[in-house]
Formats: sequence, C-alpha cells, structure tokens
Amino acid sequence: MSAAHVPLLDAGLPAGVRGGFTTRAGAGGAGAHAGFNLGDHVGDDPERVAAHRDALRRAVGADALVVPVQVHGADVVEVADEHAPVPRADALITRRRGLALAVVVADCVPVLLADPGAGLVGVAHAGRPGLVAGVVPAAVAALRAAGARDLRAALGPCVCGGCYEVPAAMAEEVAAAVPAARARTRRGTPAVDVAAGVLSQLAAAGVPATGPGPCTLEDPSLYSYRRDGVTGRSAGVVVLA
Repeated sequence: MSAAHVPLLDAGLPAGVRGGFTTRAGAGGAGAHAGFNLGDHVGDDPERVAAHRDALRRAVGADALVVPVQVHGADVVEVADEHAPVPRADALITRRRGLALAVVVADCVPVLLADPGAGLVGVAHAGRPGLVAGVVPAAVAALRAAGARDLRAALGPCVCGGCYEVPAAMAEEVAAAVPAARARTRRGTPAVDVAAGVLSQLAAAGVPATGPGPCTLEDPSLYSYRRDGVTGRSAGVVVLA
C-alpha cells in the first residue's frame, strides 16, 4: 500500500512535528471494516491492519510506529524503543525523533500534543472513562515533567455532544467530575461532550488547543462505534520530524 494514498486531516501542528488524523479514506474493502482500518482488535484481517499501519508510518515519514493497547485509563508511558513490549496505556510520549505515536478511535477523542522546541510529542485516547480519569491532564503533566514548556494540542474527529446520548445518571457522574462535558442531545436528552471536557482540561493546564474535528457519528467518512457497532478504527498520529 502506498503512503501517498493515506490522506490525513490537518491537525495544525507546529513546525518540526508531523501528523494528523486519518479517516476511512485510503483503502477499499467491504463490510464493517471497509476503508483504512487501523484497529487490530476489531475482527479485521491482521495482515491488512499491519499493512495499513505501515502505510501510516510511511505517510508521516517515521522510522517506526507505536500504537498502544488502549484500556480507557489514565496511565502515560514514555516510549523510546519500538521493540519494547506494546504499552498498555491510553497516552504515550516520546522524545525520540522519527518515532511516531498513534491512538485509534471510533468516537473517542484523539489528542495530539507537541512541544518541538523541547523535542517532545505525545498522544492520548480520551473516551468518556478516560476523560473522567484525567488521561489528558496526565499526559500534559508527563510531558512537562520531561521538559516541555510550550505545549500545543490538537483534537481530532469524535462523537459530538449533540449525538452522545447517555443515561441521566451517567451524564451527572461525568459532569460532576468535568463540568464542561455536560451536554444535551438535539432531542434534549442527557448527553456527554467529551471534546468539550478535554478542551476545558487543556485550558485549565494552560495548553492552547485546536479542534475537535467533525462528528464521527454524523460523518460516514469516519468510523463510529455508536453508529455501527462492529466497525474499524481511525487514528491520531504524531511524530517529531
């Protein structure tokens, strides 16, 4: 698969950093996983997923690509060696140039973090549990502990607050932890706006941010678990150039 056929949604990353957000575009196929699926845990052909991940690596000009096993927690792992065991975490950071970091999503918020002046980048997977657990503030803290002083963040496509309907008790639980995530659907029912919650956490940490991108549930060019059930995964990817 040619890296030239891997379009990335622009993340507005600073000079010295490459990356962005994938969509279903870039591959064919049929069925639930049709398109540029990067999830290796959703029932797709493992060889096909591996080929897609290698195409993504080449598209961002990286020597290696690390994608964690995501567990909806707040652990952060610093990655220096792509040959180490695959991290079980929802946030990764690195100071190694040419080592791309990615998280895979199908409604959750992919977050890219970068301070090229300090030679640091990071990526986080923020779903509703990760938002409440504080995965994005944890990633910010880890990057600052590693020397970051001028972080920038970009949020990719995710399910919007107008579509993410949840039971009232769940909505109240999330809002109690992250008030900015309180939302209502377009029908007026309780909802969670994970992206708004993440943006509020970044603002509280003093990190400028852009995004999110389009709503995954509303846009058929994006994978959405809430819309389709069995489906593929898109990615947010970042690498120090």
